Amino acid sequence: MRTNDKASPLWNPYLGGMFLGVVLFLAFLIAGHGLGASGGVARVLGAAMDKVAPEHVQHNFFFGRYIDQPLSHWIIPVIVGLVIGGFFSARLGGRAKLETLRGPGISPRTRWIFAILGGAIAGYGARLARGCTSGQALTGGATLSVGSWAFMMAVFAGGYATAWFARKLWN
Repeated sequence: MRTNDKASPLWNPYLGGMFLGVVLFLAFLIAGHGLGASGGVARVLGAAMDKVAPEHVQHNFFFGRYIDQPLSHWIIPVIVGLVIGGFFSARLGGRAKLETLRGPGISPRTRWIFAILGGAIAGYGARLARGCTSGQALTGGATLSVGSWAFMMAVFAGGYATAWFARKLWN
């Protein structure tokens, strides 16, 4: 699936951050909203559940609010653009391939178990926080929300604290 045998160098993180800021500004300017993904995932899941078990979804406190035209919300094109843009960026950079990144001391199966477990915990935390890290950090931070700044400091502190325990997964 690679476009060439040699991957192009990674972007400078400061340049990438500046482009992300431009994208956030354009999101505010064009859509009137910042960036975030967890609300879109909830809408897609609500729409899928409404097709399978409509009575359950109508009486569900969380998903019931998403069944009124769930896929026409502004965040759905953002998520579709995120997936398409990420794929094309990987193709242009020569990094579009299926692989499991892991350290030498861990099996691919164990890496997948930890990745799924971590994703589930992060997803649950995003719903508890009423927003994902992109919505909290980027949008909330850009609007100078004190809660978003506190959240991001807690994320970094938790990441540093957890890294000591998870280091064996990569070494």
